Amino acid sequence: MTVPTLSLAYRPEIFTKFPHLIAAQSLRHGGVSPAPFTSLNLGLSSGDERKNVLENRNRFFNNLGFQPEDIALSYQVHDDKVLVATQPGNYEGYDAIVTNSPGVFVGVSIADCTPILIYDSSSNAVAAIHAGWKGTMKQIVSKTLQTMTQHFGTNPVNCFAYIGTCISECAFEVDADVADYFTSDYKRWDSEKNKFFVDLKQANFSQLLKAGIPKEQVEVSPFCTVEHNDNYFSYRKEGKKSGRMFVVIGQRTNR
Repeated sequence: MTVPTLSLAYRPEIFTKFPHLIAAQSLRHGGVSPAPFTSLNLGLSSGDERKNVLENRNRFFNNLGFQPEDIALSYQVHDDKVLVATQPGNYEGYDAIVTNSPGVFVGVSIADCTPILIYDSSSNAVAAIHAGWKGTMKQIVSKTLQTMTQHFGTNPVNCFAYIGTCISECAFEVDADVADYFTSDYKRWDSEKNKFFVDLKQANFSQLLKAGIPKEQVEVSPFCTVEHNDNYFSYRKEGKKSGRMFVVIGQRTNR
């Protein structure tokens, strides 16, 4: 499977049956940022020039069909807090955002951590989740679905989900201080490298299924930010000068 090298975004197939829905994960192409942020860097805290990032955001959001002022974003802290957004804006301290308001788009920023998008086809609620190893360990996916149930009456059986491109198991090597938080289902020991390897995609996939989302209603990206670094940013591979990607989801107002 290949990603078109000049695309600004990948649009998950799992959501294409819902024409009123906009959902996407950005790629690294089509922006104005010079090396080392080449080129569609969307992260204001990455060290890139602000004017470049704002232009990149304009290009990305306009390409999807909405404006930067239509999105709710948060400064993420690798925790398990979930924001219920009723209007767009910039927030702080949340790693998941949910809404059921048409015209309000929710998104998270990633560079290796696992992005998850959820759509409730019954209530039209949506969620964007940033799940690093800490958020995964703290069950942020499960807590997001619980929040959707509490506020929107969500039944997971009606939900569709996308686990986006992140660092894959083959590249996510960690020491015991991280690996100890995960069961053997989601990690393996490599005796040659003397490291553990953790599978964040599988760990979050299991949370979605345990919450009640049918397996056939979940799409998992086959790509890896490290292995497919030509299309995706990777903090693990590129270091502090890595750009940032967005995953976003929301309902059009002109349904």
